[in-house]
Amino acid sequence: MEYVYGALLLHSAGKDIDEASLKKVLEASGMSVDSARVKALIASLKDVDIEEAIAKTAVAQAPAPAAAAPAQAEQPTQEKEEEEEEDDKGEEEAASGLASLFG
Repeated sequence: MEYVYGALLLHSAGKDIDEASLKKVLEASGMSVDSARVKALIASLKDVDIEEAIAKTAVAQAPAPAAAAPAQAEQPTQEKEEEEEEDDKGEEEAASGLASLFG
């Protein structure tokens, strides 16, 4: 995959995708370069329109959230307030129970 990424990097920079350029990119990333793989990739990309290939394989964006989402967001707030009131009552009972222990 690194070889393909290197070719895409050269393409996005507007540089020619040839053996020497791809080797330089891969070596600059710290990789040991296999010349046979570089030659094979360059040969396979010879008749490929990279822009067209990218456009065909572009990932679709996620659909927008439904309009009902804001109405659903209000319900947990009301439930949370009720739970907090119950928690406060429980804390008061626990504190009064502890106070009875100490006199």
